[in-house]
Amino acid sequence: MELEPYLFFDGTCEEALNFYAGIFNGEITSLNRFEGTPGTEHAPAGYGNKIMHANFKSPSLKFMASDMPGGDRSGEGRISLSLASSDVAEGTRVFDALAEGGKISMPLAKQFWGDTFGSLTDKYGIDWMVNCSG
Repeated sequence: MELEPYLFFDGTCEEALNFYAGIFNGEITSLNRFEGTPGTEHAPAGYGNKIMHANFKSPSLKFMASDMPGGDRSGEGRISLSLASSDVAEGTRVFDALAEGGKISMPLAKQFWGDTFGSLTDKYGIDWMVNCSG
């Protein structure tokens, strides 16, 4: 398993990523907008050009980021801890364990991008996302 922070922005994700790129000598390694994805139907008007998902990497750090409308985040906070695994069984085990006593916001299931994904807030109020590529 690998732990990678996920930062949420209220419409300023691309601006923030470019700001961080200058500070950390990094780059946006992938960027997907809401427009043209199933996420469009859940985004507010005017969010088509906003960032649905992006990856950022520099020599010293990496994280993922997104523009999420206020109140539409996976959990309660502005940061979610994202776990990536190539083993669906292990990802399911971890997801189920974290969900015990917590609140599932998106059940672990196969997604349109091909991976198995789910999100939850654990019983301590920590937001988690689990993505399994296997």
